[in-house]
Amino acid sequence: MSIRTVIHLNFQGKARAALQFYAEVFKGEQTLVTYSQAGRAQDAADPEHIAWGQVTGEDGIALMAYDVQAGLDWHPGDKAFFVSLRGDNADAIRGLWDGLAAGAEVLHALAPSQWSPLYGMLRDCFGVTWVVDVSVPYSLA
Repeated sequence: MSIRTVIHLNFQGKARAALQFYAEVFKGEQTLVTYSQAGRAQDAADPEHIAWGQVTGEDGIALMAYDVQAGLDWHPGDKAFFVSLRGDNADAIRGLWDGLAAGAEVLHALAPSQWSPLYGMLRDCFGVTWVVDVSVPYSLA
């Protein structure tokens, strides 16, 4: 079983540029999925904004980023990141979710999603926003 945390950066229209910058700095591989590609164009100020993106490097560096959905408040430095908790074992992810959910505000219930067998988002009792999911290979095909 493998579980890791990844910083998930939040932008408004600049996720693509930020991920390109970090890919160059960390010499990592970049993956980008637009709101249009994810079938969620209606959620974006621009359908070509990034719904999900990541940079991973051979040395283990990993960053994720997206462009905040249209209609949601976003100000630079405010809600600038989430902590993404990813694992390859659904039972382990459910157990960690249950632990984090104690006293939390559930923003998106842990459930199957278009991109993962399990995905959820919550704000824990300390105000930290966690994105929790089961990691699977992503294909645009």
